[in-house]
Amino acid sequence: VQLVESGGGSVQAGGSLRLSCAASGYTARRKCMAWFRQAPGKEREGVATIDSIGSTTYADSVNGRFAISKDSAKNTLYMQMNTLKPEDTGMYYCAARDGPWCLSRPDGYNYWGQGTQVTVS
Repeated sequence: VQLVESGGGSVQAGGSLRLSCAASGYTARRKCMAWFRQAPGKEREGVATIDSIGSTTYADSVNGRFAISKDSAKNTLYMQMNTLKPEDTGMYYCAARDGPWCLSRPDGYNYWGQGTQVTVS
């Protein structure tokens, strides 16, 4: 299984970015996928999840600003990030697990991407 993120970058506060995560060797349609992030000196935290039937969850800090989605035909996970704030800065990771339902903790995920950096100033 390989997860490859893209779409990170540097933006000003209030701007937008769209992250993508291309999965290979993994069937995204029937599985849970998620986005996590980690700021320097902080623990990795969950940002958003999407399960096998398309139900989504969001961290309180991003609810209403971020939107997670999944294109099963392309086996790709996305996250649209709007109204970005400096506190959204960090390395963003795509994660996937072998089960259909999502967990909130990082150790519940079997596969991880290499991360894509998001910097908001």
